[in-house]
Amino acid sequence: MRVAVIGGGWAGIAAAVDLTEAGRAVTLFEAGRVLGGRARSVSLDGRTVDNGQHILLGAYRDTLDLMRRVGADPERLFDRRPLQVVDRTGFRLRLPLLPAPLHVAWGLLSSPTVGWREKLRTAWWMEGIKRRGFRLAEDTSVADWLDAAGQTGVLRRHLWEPLCLAALNTPAAHASAQLFANVLRDSLGSRCRADTDLLLPRVDFGQLLPEPADCSLRAQGADVRLGCRVGEIVASADGVRIGDESFAAVVIATAPQHVASLWPAARTNYAFEPIATIYLQFPTGTTLPFPLFHLLGQHGQWVVDRGNGLLACVLSGHGAWEALSDEALAAALHGELGLAEPFLWHKVIREKRATFSAHPGLHRPDSQTTHPRVFLAGDYTWADYPATLEGAVRSGRRAARNAIAVSQPISQPA
Repeated sequence: MRVAVIGGGWAGIAAAVDLTEAGRAVTLFEAGRVLGGRARSVSLDGRTVDNGQHILLGAYRDTLDLMRRVGADPERLFDRRPLQVVDRTGFRLRLPLLPAPLHVAWGLLSSPTVGWREKLRTAWWMEGIKRRGFRLAEDTSVADWLDAAGQTGVLRRHLWEPLCLAALNTPAAHASAQLFANVLRDSLGSRCRADTDLLLPRVDFGQLLPEPADCSLRAQGADVRLGCRVGEIVASADGVRIGDESFAAVVIATAPQHVASLWPAARTNYAFEPIATIYLQFPTGTTLPFPLFHLLGQHGQWVVDRGNGLLACVLSGHGAWEALSDEALAAALHGELGLAEPFLWHKVIREKRATFSAHPGLHRPDSQTTHPRVFLAGDYTWADYPATLEGAVRSGRRAARNAIAVSQPISQPA
């Protein structure tokens, strides 16, 4: 029996790979010209860059496993480094190569710009969070959570709020404290030191997963249809129809704003947050003090050193930057970087609906729908995380397990 996957982002790729490995005949529909969704490579002015700058952590276990299964080697494709938070004010928090949780404790206690009282108060607060299993009695905003914990000093401005905005793409004043606690649980609060490592791509995002997955799926007999938009699905008791084709099950792995056109019962009503990635090409020798740098400027947030003088500045969430032209935004970030050299080339990529707004108490659907053969996948369905690549991959694998349970393999042993 055949299974359809609609959407070739990271959730759809994960679902298609698991289904194919389980012996199902998979047809993967992707409206775009390449796989990858919101984390793919694009060609701009003869250069290959990503359609948005993404950072992975060592805690992204399912993502790294998926890469290996399609023939992409994370050890070769990522520059793995112990986490550091560095900004232009001189703040620095560096995690050493010590076993967990000593590496976090040492990194916190050795930070030169944080006073001892704040260090001890923060250590006590984090220990309390761990004892409660990172579960909050009631979801609230990250800002209110930090206020209640007395986290109002240097670490709030230079660590907690920047990490919240980077992970949830939602400002601390509006972001879910429970989701942020979940992120801390699987990163700074993990029992595995390597989970906190930064994974900085050495290559464009197409080479990390979308391109190897495309080759791997086709080699295993999957029908990958690029540039193919699905307009409607019709479900019955024993299967699903797309056009004139029949399938035993379907995984809808599109962005949440597109789900209702395919399955109206799964309509979502999310607010969305934008992300802009501003690429600035400087002379080849231009480098940052650390490949991930916190600008802490009026507009600039995080900057990633992509090597060879290419810097990727990331702006998350709504802000004054949205009103600036591309040229004005590039010029403003150049000034905030404080680099004497002029940039040689720039490009601004804006995603107006990059992620859902991760507000407290946000309703998140799971994989199941009103029909036993129609399943959802996508970062918005993995309620334990905000909108992340790891959440997308895990959701795709869960949807695949559900589709496997209601379909039959291509061939049965005699």
